[in-house]
Amino acid sequence: MSLRIIVLAKQVPDTRNVGKDAMKADGTINRAALPAIFNPEDLNALEQALRLKDAYPGTTVTLLTMGPGRAAEIIREGLYRGADGGFLLTDRAFAGADTLATSYALAMAIKKIKEYDIIIGGRQAIDGDTAQVGPQVAEKLGLTQITYAEEILNVDKEAGRITVKRHIDGGVETVEGPLPIVITVNGSAAPCRPRNAKLVQKYKHALGKQEMAAASDIRYPELYETHPYLNIQEWSVADVDGDLAQCGLSGSPTKVKSIQNIVFQAKESKTISGSDQEVENLIVELLANHTIG
Repeated sequence: MSLRIIVLAKQVPDTRNVGKDAMKADGTINRAALPAIFNPEDLNALEQALRLKDAYPGTTVTLLTMGPGRAAEIIREGLYRGADGGFLLTDRAFAGADTLATSYALAMAIKKIKEYDIIIGGRQAIDGDTAQVGPQVAEKLGLTQITYAEEILNVDKEAGRITVKRHIDGGVETVEGPLPIVITVNGSAAPCRPRNAKLVQKYKHALGKQEMAAASDIRYPELYETHPYLNIQEWSVADVDGDLAQCGLSGSPTKVKSIQNIVFQAKESKTISGSDQEVENLIVELLANHTIG
């Protein structure tokens, strides 16, 4: 039994380094001002996909991401760890997309891919923390969804069922769902495996069209004709038959007013003995200044 898995992954700005230049005047993130990283929970999702590939021979893992040309790095990182290929949605018309426009673009790309059993991604991205894209993709495709997944326990393709352990408030539950399905994975799931040295050597020259155009010197240009797997596929809005009105800023009802880095610092402290009276007094004080309650 083999599976066809699509991993939704995102290149995100490292929010640990948010500064005064992190936001543009139009309310979108100035990605050029922040280091770009593989969204952490998408790495957890990739690991679940790769574990299924290990368990079910013949399974293929395809990454799907959206962003500028440099986001091809996400595809390479997936290839280094064991993925089989990937697609980069890249078009100026995609720029400034909120979760609604992003899920629309991803859903259109998935329809173009056509064949899939499992669509899996991280619970949320660290640059938005909305946890909306995965569920919205499921809704747009008319698929069942399982969120907050910790581990995929079993897949029975013949029966068309998947069993997943998920972590929710108050505990852990095991659920079943029909294939095809959309799954979002928690950051508390198993961490992604490291890069494989052989795969790094195989895919280190993989490039997207925009990267090729920007490169002043490509060391081995003949490789891209003799080794097609080194050509990272890029899709525009037109390639996925997208509606421009539903993409990017045009299709984004959400507008960000400002972003800032919040650091909590204690300016004063109070030590209490732990007696019932002192604890009671502290609670009364906290209620009075609306710290709690």
